[in-house]
Amino acid sequence: QVQLVESGGGLVQPGGSLRLSCVTSGSILRFYAMRWHRQAPGKERDLVASITNNDRTFYADSVKGRFTISRDNAKNTVYLQMNTLKPEDTAVYSCNSVSYNGDSYWGQGTQVTVSS
Repeated sequence: QVQLVESGGGLVQPGGSLRLSCVTSGSILRFYAMRWHRQAPGKERDLVASITNNDRTFYADSVKGRFTISRDNAKNTVYLQMNTLKPEDTAVYSCNSVSYNGDSYWGQGTQVTVSS
């Protein structure tokens, strides 16, 4: 059974930073890609960033230049460094892993609130 556990969310002022972590049960190398999604109240869940096993990254236009996704294979962890946060970044952020056969797994999510 695959488990993903996110941490690092919280309340931050506009312009501040947070780093989210997502730890996978077992080896992270089982997965082709690791992704961060977010869902704001009343909105659909959107892909924020992704990273593949060969470190190819993707970012949504709304976070380019502010967010950085990275992975530490030894710690089975993927990170999302979020800088220059804006109120519109407020959402539940969820970690998602995609295996080579297409199976997809999700964490429970962590709340990020950007407010003064």
